[in-house]
Amino acid sequence: MEVEESFVLISGLICEPTRAKMLWNLLDGRAYTATELAVVADISATSASNHLSKMLEADLLKVETQGRHRYYSFAKPEVAYAVESLANLVNNGSSQRFSKSVASGIKNCRTCYDHLAGFVAVKLVEALEQNEFLRKTETAYSVTEEGWKWFADFEISKNDFAGNRRPLTRQCLDWSERRPHLAGQLGAVFLEKVLQRNWFEKIQFSRELILTSKGQQEIYKLLGVSLR
Repeated sequence: MEVEESFVLISGLICEPTRAKMLWNLLDGRAYTATELAVVADISATSASNHLSKMLEADLLKVETQGRHRYYSFAKPEVAYAVESLANLVNNGSSQRFSKSVASGIKNCRTCYDHLAGFVAVKLVEALEQNEFLRKTETAYSVTEEGWKWFADFEISKNDFAGNRRPLTRQCLDWSERRPHLAGQLGAVFLEKVLQRNWFEKIQFSRELILTSKGQQEIYKLLGVSLR
């Protein structure tokens, strides 16, 4: 299949309204059953199954079976990045209308698949750049030697990522801030570590994260950034 034909096929699958709702809800990084995705898309179980089958065939989603249940999630991080990036187009020229449908908490701090997003995430990355722990490249970030020393305090080592085909870092354009936040392997592991440190609290059935008092204090101590 020609690249153009493949692009038309994939974009059509992602942008169909019902499937778009399903994909948007999968951005919290969790896996869901067909029934749960049918509820968020407001369609029948049969219709949901048909949509999910098409996305499985196109390698947009994967499915895992546990007992009697089948759980659907993104097949690869690039799918999540594509869905999140589309929100940047939706917001252009219609920011007031679009923002009404998105909770302010989501804009402040949320998960974008498996990494931090929102105002807090953007400010963290900018602080890492200002402290010369990260440097922007064309589409990603390079980690400086001082940066690896800083990440070592989170038990994150350069050696942890050896042999992994997924990009170490990636600039992911934040749809609510219009500036990049940190994605890739490092972004995913960093989110795991700060959740373990109780910097953030998860909101049930939501992508929103709450920045805790402990998180605010430690971020200020380590990076000199106030997020109050």
